[in-house]
Amino acid sequence: MRDNLLRVLRLGAIIALGVALLSCGKREGGGKEEGESEKGLVVGFSQVGAESAWRTAETTSMQEEAAKRGIALKFSDAQGKQEKQIQALRAFIAQGVDAIILAPVVETGWEPALKEAKAASIPVVLVDRGIEVADESLYATLIASDFILEGKMAAEWLAKKMNGTAGIVELQGTPGAAPAIDRKAGFEQGIAQYPGMQIIASQSGDFRRSNGKEVMEAFLKIHGKKINALYAHNDDMAIGAIQAIEEAGLKPGEDIIVVSVDAVKGAFEAMVAGKLNCTVECNPLLGPLAFDAVEKILAGQTLPKRIVIEDRVFDQSAAKDVIGTRKY
Repeated sequence: MRDNLLRVLRLGAIIALGVALLSCGKREGGGKEEGESEKGLVVGFSQVGAESAWRTAETTSMQEEAAKRGIALKFSDAQGKQEKQIQALRAFIAQGVDAIILAPVVETGWEPALKEAKAASIPVVLVDRGIEVADESLYATLIASDFILEGKMAAEWLAKKMNGTAGIVELQGTPGAAPAIDRKAGFEQGIAQYPGMQIIASQSGDFRRSNGKEVMEAFLKIHGKKINALYAHNDDMAIGAIQAIEEAGLKPGEDIIVVSVDAVKGAFEAMVAGKLNCTVECNPLLGPLAFDAVEKILAGQTLPKRIVIEDRVFDQSAAKDVIGTRKY
């Protein structure tokens, strides 16, 4: 009986060894493990949230580009909260990702987490929003539009449309966010040369459509007929404000001229309908540029500290011809 037991144990060991060798052979031969990428690269992407069509278009661009290149992407949605983004950065560092792409919700408060990434030799690429840090070596590059220029372009278009005279209400983006700060500054610089262009009220709508509607309702109740122009820091807030204008018995695009920023497809639909007058482009399709940057950095190349995206101005006259070409 003892000999039979030994034979059974030997047979079991041989079978186990064979299974192990077969498993190893399969992994070496071609199947990639779950979570692995074709290139062996793993990148963490910390996104602000999904508060607008622009933001979801940026997320899709990142996900599609990572898949196209065979890069494993770890995605985190911060739901508009900086503390969640910082938690995500630290999780990416702990997981040993090869690089991090960060769309920062606000400009300040990033140095501790970025120092941890630097200590771990994990490069960080900023997209669509800049940050304020004492040591710029904490990030590799920023890929973004010129938000100040966007504000200036909106101001110049509106001043021309209004013949230099307007009572303007302003829907600002998220307090502390680079686009909100810069689009306001650029717009104010743009209208400074027109004494008749006056901002009579300005308040944050947090880049959200529902907030844009709510704030516009308050503007209309307080300022009424003094308002004949609206400048919104993004299209989603403008579309929400358009609903408020209509519910107040006014005609958006006629009684109140509306200019906004982003140039999402919904803005073109509103222009075709005659309710939005102008939108300044801010391209969210940053996936190709972001992953170009990641691959170049990991290959040892040094990139410019800022890569600026060129944007355009679209008004109602071009909307019908352009709407079919919009990808977001």
